[in-house]
Parts: sequence; structure tokens; C-alpha cells
Amino acid sequence: MANALTEDQIAIVDAVREFTAAELAPFANERDQLKQFPIEALEHAGRLGLGGIYVRDDVGGSELGRFTAALVFEELARGDTTIAAYLSIHNMVAWMIDRYGDDAQREQWLPSLTTLVDRGSYCLTEPSAGSDAAAITTTARRDGDEYVLNGVKQFISGAGSSAVYLVFARTGEPGSRGISAIIVPAAAPGLSFGPDEKKMGWNAQPTRQVVLEDVRVPVGNRLGAEGDGFAIAMSGLDGGRVNIAACSIGGAQWALDQTLRYVKERETFGHPLSDHQSVVFTLADMATDLHAARLLVHDAAEAIDAKSPDATSRCAMAKRFATDAAFTAANSALQLHGGYGYLSEYGIERVVRDLRVHQILEGTNEIMRMIVGRRLLGR
Repeated sequence: MANALTEDQIAIVDAVREFTAAELAPFANERDQLKQFPIEALEHAGRLGLGGIYVRDDVGGSELGRFTAALVFEELARGDTTIAAYLSIHNMVAWMIDRYGDDAQREQWLPSLTTLVDRGSYCLTEPSAGSDAAAITTTARRDGDEYVLNGVKQFISGAGSSAVYLVFARTGEPGSRGISAIIVPAAAPGLSFGPDEKKMGWNAQPTRQVVLEDVRVPVGNRLGAEGDGFAIAMSGLDGGRVNIAACSIGGAQWALDQTLRYVKERETFGHPLSDHQSVVFTLADMATDLHAARLLVHDAAEAIDAKSPDATSRCAMAKRFATDAAFTAANSALQLHGGYGYLSEYGIERVVRDLRVHQILEGTNEIMRMIVGRRLLGR
């Protein structure tokens, strides 16, 4: 792949790799166990331009394409899948403000987001509205020059730590056309958070409910026109799916790399594990599936960059295949490590736990199949 990259892309990947090796990989197990959100490491990432990867440069963004971003997220995930995934979500918020905000909104919110001095949370999912995002019930009632928001958002990454919450709320009729996108600052009276969720994985980033009780914000905090919110929310998901797919590959590739070292060193029945044909076959399947997944992710990222009409379908293919393949590969890595793979100090079980949720978020893999199948049928 290095031969196909530009000099700039190679330099970016190298810089991210150095950051990952210094700031993420050495601490990933400890942060998982302590449920520690690494604010200082995130601010360092911001100084490298990772807080606004595809935000325009006039507000501090790096203005990179989605293909380059996929390379970045894979490298980040080799160090800590959880933090890489969080950065994907933060970047989605920053991109939406950059893409749909007016000049005043961009100048108000983006300089601190692109540096990761402030962080952003994407607030779409609700306790009773996950895959069916058009069914959200959080409301934003117009009262003069303000909106009054009421409702609960569920499974929100960064909640309680973020400074900016991009909230999708109902301002009009039932269904997708009655939803608007509204920026809510953390200091807004009436905004509160549930307890940090106890999760299977992703322990190094907080996940909490966002509770809105008569939260008032200026009408000027709305992105786009009233009723544009659902389209705005969906527009970010193609990129989010590619990013999460890239994060999955990065985590699984790290697990494969650890396993290659382990099977050469570990002996059974007088021979290294790597001498056993079943082990060789498993390693080959892991590498093949990850390579195929990587090609699908790069194809999907290029489709976004090219604004291809089938980009959504290609992103869904990539997200479904990559997250499934990566979880399977990581699980195989655990199996090949035997009992040691089950111990936290080796890090393999952490990656398995972290990757499992990637098959659910940014649209479940069942929804990805629906997207692809419906396009095939011309729906």
C-alpha cells in the first residue's frame, strides 16, 4: 500500500504512527481497566490536526480526504481502538458543523473543536429509537428567538466530558422531515448526564445518557433549516461507517501482529505453534480477510471523496464486511493465544471486547445489509 500513497499521505501516517506508539499503545490496557479517558493525549492529537481531520483549514482543520482519514483511523486503532473510535465520532460532529454551519457558527465552535481543547458528542440515538432514527421523540419547541429542548439521548460517547453536543430533535411533524440539528453547549442550564454506562468494551471513553430538561439555546444554534436535521444526521454516517470499519481493521491487525510473534515463540509438543498446519491456515484466513476488508474500506472512502452516487451502498458494504472480519480475526487471535489470550495483560481480550460493538454502532450490520440489498433492488 505504501507504494500507492503520496508523500504527504506517507508523512501523515508516519506522524500518526509515532503518536500512537507514544501516547496510545503503551497505556491502552491500563486505560481500559481504570476506565480512564485520556484528555491530555487527545489534546496532543489535536495539536497534530486530528480534531478536524476533514474540516476546512480556515478554522484549524486539516482538510484531508476520506481515504487519507481511513489510513489515519486504522493507525490510531492499532494503539487503542476505543480512542480511535471516539476520535471518529468527534470528527463527525466537527465535520457537520463545518459542512452545514454558517460562517458565524463555524467561527464560534470549530477552532476549539479542531484542537480538541473542546470535544464534541453526536446525540441521535434515544432509549426507544436506535436503528429507526426517524422515530426520535426529543423535542425542540420554538419560543421566540430560542429553542426549548426536552428529551433523553442514549449511548452518547464523550457525554459529560464534551463541550459541544450536536442534538437531533423534533421541531415539526412526525417522521424524518420534522427533525432539526441543534448545537447545545455543555454549560446550558437543564443539560445533565446519566451515570457512566457499564459496558463490555470501549471502557476508555465515557458513554452516558444526555438528559435535556427545558434546555434553552438560541435559534442561531440550529444547523441548516428546520427539518434538515435527519438529512444532516444521515450525511455523516457514510464517513462514520468507513471510519469505524478502519478502526476495526486497525485493532484486528494489531491482534494479528501480536499473534504472529506469539506462535513463533510458543512451543507445543516440541514444536513452535507456527509449525502446526491448522495454525498456519488460521493466520492465512485472518490476513486474507483483513486485506479484503482494507480494500473495501479504501474503495468506500474513495467513493465518498469522489461523491459517487453509490457511495452509501459501498460504505455499508465496507462497514459490514470489515467489522465482521475484524471481530472474527481478533477472536481467532485470542484462540491462538490459548489461556494467555484470556488474560488482560496481553491486550487481546480487550481488542475482542472493543471490536464487538463496531458491529452495532453507526447502523447495525443488519441495517447495512438492508442498505445494500435495497439498492440492488432499486428501492
